[in-house]
Amino acid sequence: MRPLLPDRLKAVWDSVDRHERTADDAAREQERLVGEHRSVWARALALDHHHTLEQDTFAELAAYFPRLDAAELRARCTEATSHLKADWPAEAGARAIEQFYDANDGHIFDLMWWHTLRDDASPLAYVNALDLARARAGRRYLDFGSGVGSGAILFARHGFAVGLADISSTLLEFARWRLGRRGISASFIDLKASDLPENAFDIITAMDVFEHLTDPVGTVDRLARALKPGGVIFGRFAAEPDADRPQHIVLDFGPTLARFEELGFVEAWRDVWLWGHLAFQKPAIAV
Repeated sequence: MRPLLPDRLKAVWDSVDRHERTADDAAREQERLVGEHRSVWARALALDHHHTLEQDTFAELAAYFPRLDAAELRARCTEATSHLKADWPAEAGARAIEQFYDANDGHIFDLMWWHTLRDDASPLAYVNALDLARARAGRRYLDFGSGVGSGAILFARHGFAVGLADISSTLLEFARWRLGRRGISASFIDLKASDLPENAFDIITAMDVFEHLTDPVGTVDRLARALKPGGVIFGRFAAEPDADRPQHIVLDFGPTLARFEELGFVEAWRDVWLWGHLAFQKPAIAV
């Protein structure tokens, strides 16, 4: 397997430290490498290859929310973070948190805007996960905390059988619509009503999910059961305090990481350069 993007970028900047290239050269190479991942992401999500990703995003939202005009759609996207903060329950127990995610369509606007890469390129970690998965055996993929379905679209475009699991019926319905209009078949799992199938997936992503969970340690067990022996879980298990995102309720991931170790998982890859994602491999033989 060729090195993943963060490893390649680290090597680029290490070469600057060794005086083998200039910082300007390294910046141009970083722009080129990240640009390759942006292209993979944009091509996978595109509905009209003559449009930008942002244009496609607003066209898609306009089709799903026909009562909102262009100005309203843009405002719903750019102001989604503040609206979600205002909607966060004052008493954030497990049931209230479930209801917050289940029916609030603000998450659609928040995630669709994030996935335009206008403000943050970290959704490109899905392309890192895809590169890792394509170098391994098996083509059954689950996006846990699947949101608006962009990760599933990306993986499906590259030959994977995809599943989406989320606690939000609103997000699952929107993702089903998105995949359907692209002709992509998938399985959809509403985590309020169903558990994950056992020994079903070769790779599971959990992108920026664990900081939202009321039971992150128990979720490790849940994902471990769903993963085939030798399979990989790819995600980000870190979060900083964020006054704009009260839904980030987990800041200490020590118990979560310890549970992976207790179950015999080994670290298969670590992003030490960009966004801090980790990949854990399930043992081929139960421990």
